Amino acid sequence: MAYSAPAVSEAFNSVLKVEYVHRHTFATRTEARLRIATWITGFYNTRRLHSVCGYQSPIDYEHDHRTNSALELAA
Repeated sequence: MAYSAPAVSEAFNSVLKVEYVHRHTFATRTEARLRIATWITGFYNTRRLHSVCGYQSPIDYEHDHRTNSALELAA
């Protein structure tokens, strides 16, 4: 199933707000930016399963895609 870039980015923004931002209180904008960036790189991209990625994390999906692409090129 293909998703458009705007749909994927809207879904990401929704997840960010529902799963992280609305559950935390930040003292400053700088703290919010750092903690949100850490959440994205430490959880969202590495461990959270995404339906658009076949219920894999984005990191695992990209790894599998690169591996499969390399195998196709080698064949």
